[in-house]
Amino acid sequence: MARTTCRQMDDKLCRRRLKPNKACASFVHCLAITVIRHMNKPTISRRSFLRNTTFASAFFIVPRHVLGKGFVAPSDKLNFGFIGCGKQSPHLMRVFLDTGMVEYVAAADVFAAKTERFVNNAKKYYRDKQNTDRDTVKPYTDFREMLQRSDIDAVVIATPDHWHAAAAVRACAAGKDVYCEKPLALTVEEGRAMVDATRKHNRVFQTGSMQRSAAEFRQAVELVRNGYIGEIKQVKVNIAGPPKPFDLQAEAMPDGLNWEMWLGPNTTDRPYNKQLAPDIAFEATFWPQWRAYKDFGGGSMTDWGAHMIDIAQWGLDMDASGPVKIIHPAPGTAVDQGLIFEYANGILLVHENKKESPACTFIGTTGEAYVTRGAIKTKPDERLAKKVIGDNENRVYMSNNHYEDFIDAIKKRSKPICDVETGHRTGTVCNIGNIAYELQRSLTWNAAKETFEGDKQANNMLGRKMKKEWEV
Repeated sequence: MARTTCRQMDDKLCRRRLKPNKACASFVHCLAITVIRHMNKPTISRRSFLRNTTFASAFFIVPRHVLGKGFVAPSDKLNFGFIGCGKQSPHLMRVFLDTGMVEYVAAADVFAAKTERFVNNAKKYYRDKQNTDRDTVKPYTDFREMLQRSDIDAVVIATPDHWHAAAAVRACAAGKDVYCEKPLALTVEEGRAMVDATRKHNRVFQTGSMQRSAAEFRQAVELVRNGYIGEIKQVKVNIAGPPKPFDLQAEAMPDGLNWEMWLGPNTTDRPYNKQLAPDIAFEATFWPQWRAYKDFGGGSMTDWGAHMIDIAQWGLDMDASGPVKIIHPAPGTAVDQGLIFEYANGILLVHENKKESPACTFIGTTGEAYVTRGAIKTKPDERLAKKVIGDNENRVYMSNNHYEDFIDAIKKRSKPICDVETGHRTGTVCNIGNIAYELQRSLTWNAAKETFEGDKQANNMLGRKMKKEWEV
């Protein structure tokens, strides 16, 4: 005999005084029906009131396992908005939805086709993963309109770098928590503005330097912090070099792109070129190259530096500080490698530019620890790579999922593993390195004041002129 569902038994439930079936997935529905019908009686005795109140209480404290495995109540989910629906957006959309704790309700981009792609990807995710037809994401052209929504808890910012500060500062002011892709900011001054806005409005801010939530990088840092390779003397970071001047030719504008809005805070007008903002078909073949040009990014120095220099800063326990000197390579050296950052304790951070995978190598008095994505190697003792660090040793922040860590921090109102200050300090090292490369000379840095000592020209490069509408 086919089992009768609770919905089919709604009328029978009260007429026949049947008890709700606690084994049924619709147990809560049964309880609700029963409570409502009892409470709607025209008169009620004290005994009936207490009985119904107890019954109602039972309804509101139903164990979650009754609702189905993995169920998360809608009230427990965070509503996210997304700003910048380019090539990185499908990945970020998926990893946050995979946590089961997030619902996307809005997405904004100046390229209509990319906002539409985000909306469609969300629908597909719900169909494939949750077997539901849902259409929860509202598209926007201007993210400021999206920020006015009171139902949005947090935003993910995945725009080109020249937009990070303008978007993040306004998101914080609107009361939204922020996950912002790395590098944190285009300039040092914009990075500091993002920190200030976060603190002023009591926001949770996670920088997208997700290597901090990867086991191999945590292992390398804890080996360093616990002295397993001796006293650190040098750190080598292998990434490519600084950005280049703008040299692209004007091309035909694709339909649905607001180019003036894409340029946004920049005061220098640049022509459209598909390498900067490709249509979806061309974007599928390569990573957009806005990051290679000074107007919009910081080259590999900031793009990959926000990962590998970040690990160096973490290992050296410099998340709230930075180097004191930037030593330019000797005359005749290639203009995109060889820069040395010197810390107050004498440790040297050396920028290499080998044709190898981006990596960070800590060099100590008794050994070395090399780490790249998916691999860690130590020498002369190869066993250190798998050394189990004890609970009583010097441990660093534990995160195995960068995205869940952000969500957890939102709920606890705490700092995530790569807080805005951490992201800013790493971004600063990358940015001042680019300034030294451009000026082709050594510089002295005051990390506390975030200024160069006695160098007006270099200090003028710590920020940039922005359109008044977008100033931070």
